[in-house]
Amino acid sequence: MTNVGYYNGKLGPFEEMTIPMSDRAIYFGDGVYDATTFCNNRIFAAKDHLDRFYNSCKLLEINFDMPREELIGELQKCIDATDADTGMLYWQATRGNGPRGHAFPPANVKPSLLIFTAPMGRVPLDTQARLITMEDTRFLHCNIKTLNLIPSVIAYQRCCEQGCFETVFHRGDIVTECAHSNILMIKDGVVCTHPRDNLILPGISLKHILELAPTIGLKTSEEPFTLDQLKAADEVIISSSGGLCIRAVEMDGQPIGGKDKESFDKLQMAVEHHYLKDVGLE
Repeated sequence: MTNVGYYNGKLGPFEEMTIPMSDRAIYFGDGVYDATTFCNNRIFAAKDHLDRFYNSCKLLEINFDMPREELIGELQKCIDATDADTGMLYWQATRGNGPRGHAFPPANVKPSLLIFTAPMGRVPLDTQARLITMEDTRFLHCNIKTLNLIPSVIAYQRCCEQGCFETVFHRGDIVTECAHSNILMIKDGVVCTHPRDNLILPGISLKHILELAPTIGLKTSEEPFTLDQLKAADEVIISSSGGLCIRAVEMDGQPIGGKDKESFDKLQMAVEHHYLKDVGLE
C-alpha cells in the first residue's frame, strides 16, 4: 500500500478507511495528534514525539491509556504496511465516540486512535523560504497539539496565495511561531527562540536545534523577540518535522538574514547528521 490508514485496530488502504460519525473529532475537534517522518523503516525521534503526544492527552484530560510500547507497535505496523521508503507518520487520539454533547462522554467510553502514513520527501536543505506575517489570534494553549487548527489553516492559506513558504505569527510586536512550524533566529552567534511556553508548540526539531547548537559553538536563548529584531537577525530559521532547519530569506517582501552563512550551515549539518543517525543511515 502507498497510503496506509488505521482506525481503532483496523488497518487498510487509506482511501478505503472510514470513521464513525459519532467520533468527537468531527463535532468538536476533540482530540490531539502528533506527526513525524519515517525513513529506513524507522520512526524519527519516536521518544520525543510520544512524550509530546502523551503530554497533550494529559493536558486535554483524554484518558489515552495505551502503553507506549503498544502504540509504537501499532505505528510500526502502519509503516511496515506501506511501500514508501520515506514518508509522513501521523496519529491522533480523540475522546472517543458518542452522541454530540459538550460534556465528556461516560468514563467507559475509550479514546479512539487514528493513524495514517503517506509518502513524503523532506524539504530540501537548500530551500530559500519566503515568509509573510500575521497577527496571532489563536487561543492561549498553543503548547497542546490539538486538532483545532483553523487559525493555522487560514494563515497558511494566506502564504500559499502569495507563493510563500510560511506565515509568521506575532502577538503585538512579539514573534511566536509559524502556521505549522517554529521560527528561530541567529544573532551574534546566539540561536534565539520564543520561550517554550503556552504560546508556541514545543517543536521536536526546535528541541533538537537547541540541543545541538552548543555542540558547534553557538549559544542559545529562549527569550521573546520582536518583529524588528527578527528583521535584523543574522539568519532566520524555520523548523518542522518535514523541514528540520530551513533558511528564510524574505519576509513581507523584504530580504532577511543571509549574514552568518557559516553558523547556519554548521547548524543545519548538525541537525541533518542527527536525523540520519536516528534513522540508522549514519
